[in-house]
Amino acid sequence: MYANCLKTRLDVLLCAWLALGVLEYGLTAQSQPEGEKAAPFRAGVDLVALNVTTSDPHKRFVPGLTERDFTVFEDGVPQELSFFAAGRMPLDLAVLLDTSASMTNILSTAQQAAIDFVGTARADDRVSVIEINDRANVLVPLGNDVPAAVDAIRHTAARGSTALYNALYLALTDMNRIRKGSSDIRRQAIAVLSDGQDTSSLVQYDDVMSLAKASGIAIYAIALVAPTEEWRLSGSKSNVQSEFLMRSFAQETGGLMFVARDVRELDAIYAQIASVLAQQYTLGYISKNGKADGVYRRVTIKVSNHPGVTAHTRTGYFASRTASPRLK
Repeated sequence: MYANCLKTRLDVLLCAWLALGVLEYGLTAQSQPEGEKAAPFRAGVDLVALNVTTSDPHKRFVPGLTERDFTVFEDGVPQELSFFAAGRMPLDLAVLLDTSASMTNILSTAQQAAIDFVGTARADDRVSVIEINDRANVLVPLGNDVPAAVDAIRHTAARGSTALYNALYLALTDMNRIRKGSSDIRRQAIAVLSDGQDTSSLVQYDDVMSLAKASGIAIYAIALVAPTEEWRLSGSKSNVQSEFLMRSFAQETGGLMFVARDVRELDAIYAQIASVLAQQYTLGYISKNGKADGVYRRVTIKVSNHPGVTAHTRTGYFASRTASPRLK
């Protein structure tokens, strides 16, 4: 269904309608002790869920923090945490791989790096694979079949142009749909590799950014700028613009941006992404602002009692336009 949903502008609008909304969960558990598996949430209350990465002044992840070390601010107002989990949680991961013609000479190396990355998935994780060329093609829908994902990546071939925005929009829409039909909290992330700017999408940058900011799904962007002949011919200005746009997706959604100037760097980059996804903190709160106004609310996090430690998460979320039951 979703593999073909971006063929017309009307279909794009339909996909947007399907994807709208914030996380809606009823709170059944308070904050969890570090390392303890979080209890599931049930539908009924707007829970703002944040995946948080911490770093020290040397850019190293900081483990061992507790709920008391974090203060979440929404539009400058401190919020009371209702959920806390440290360490690994079940993961939904969409792997987006650029297979456009410009990847011809380096695709085999990129394929192997992506295969090794998918191989880090555990039994309770779910993986999807989307290739990016003239279209956004769902090769494997989100599920537990890692061997199928590996096989799909291995059999991709380089051809055509780059529908990058279509692929991101498709992945975000599908993960939103799946999350709305689930009763548990899972980390959701997109890892997208591309060597150039979008050249053939029906969806525009602003459409994708709006959906990304509303979804709460972290985007880990890898810009491959290896100095191949195709890269030289495409012009440095367009590549700088592409890198900037990919960086904006990562920053707004709480993901990370990587620049690979050699395809052989991909193994280390994917390994770093896998490590971050396995070690994050997950925080949740019910906003003190009960207005169902659909307004974008800015979120920041402060780490206390640990000088020099910073927290990184998405920049905010869109409030619901529908009033939800509040906790008593």
